[in-house]
Amino acid sequence: MYDFIEGPIESLNPTHVIISNQGLGYIAAISLTTYEKIKGHKTARLFVDLLFKVENQSPVSMHLFGFSDPDERHMFRMLTSVSGVGNNTAMLMLSSLAPDDLAAAIINGNIGLLKSIKGIGEKGAQRIVLELRDKMMGKKSMGLGMLSGVSDNFSEALSALTTLGYQKANAEKALMKVSKELGGTATIEELIKNSLKIL
Repeated sequence: MYDFIEGPIESLNPTHVIISNQGLGYIAAISLTTYEKIKGHKTARLFVDLLFKVENQSPVSMHLFGFSDPDERHMFRMLTSVSGVGNNTAMLMLSSLAPDDLAAAIINGNIGLLKSIKGIGEKGAQRIVLELRDKMMGKKSMGLGMLSGVSDNFSEALSALTTLGYQKANAEKALMKVSKELGGTATIEELIKNSLKIL
């Protein structure tokens, strides 16, 4: 129904924003990622998802979710397609990790990082990886631009760093940062060398 809403920011806090448009005030739930990107601005464009809450086969309320870019909205839609992951859980995940970090964690099967998000347990993290990993790896054209920085070299570099004695969680965090900075064309050597500067 709506793709985006653009207008002056009337009210903003870390979980919700009200945007004025054509005499109407649209209230949308947002993630911390979006909050950080739009705070300090007088106007904003939010890519939105309008969802209906249904009871007894009838819609009883509408909820608007807003995102600073299409990639974040696409990740929200992918997360909520997973059995057991509701709208609030997906927003919490997007508030805990940037969309590209979430994508990298899912593709690399980083259960530990996903479990570190409040409300995500072992089984939930495994289900997310199981249901989304192949979709993300096989369909980069679906709109997840953040996947361009994820490659097979990531796994090789991670293996090398853990062999050198670094904790896996710390090595993954460093590699994610370096992967974003260098892009998908980075060699294994470049990933390792730049990660060592952080570790």
